[in-house]
Amino acid sequence: MSTYYNPEDLAKFGNMGEDAPGLWEKFMAYYSQVFADGALTTKEKALIAFGVAHAVQCPYCIDSYTRTLLEMGVNQEQMIEAVHVAAAIRGGATLAHGMQAKNIIKSLEL
Repeated sequence: MSTYYNPEDLAKFGNMGEDAPGLWEKFMAYYSQVFADGALTTKEKALIAFGVAHAVQCPYCIDSYTRTLLEMGVNQEQMIEAVHVAAAIRGGATLAHGMQAKNIIKSLEL
């Protein structure tokens, strides 16, 4: 089965700067600063990124952060727990947005 996702494209991510090098440099500077140690450690930030990658369903990010976390010594149990945190937040947000539908239903009830 073919899919949009092509694992070989992850290695080509840097090519995104070819057509707009100035913007790419600014993005990479920002990205590097965001993931530097600060109030959170680099490892904590990578775990957050891993969870977000699952919530937004980016296979490239999932691949990248899985490898990064393994290199940082994060184990499978910790990663799967982060996936469950992302799933709980995404599911909770879906339910919370259900209030919008309930409000419309209430306002339109005959």
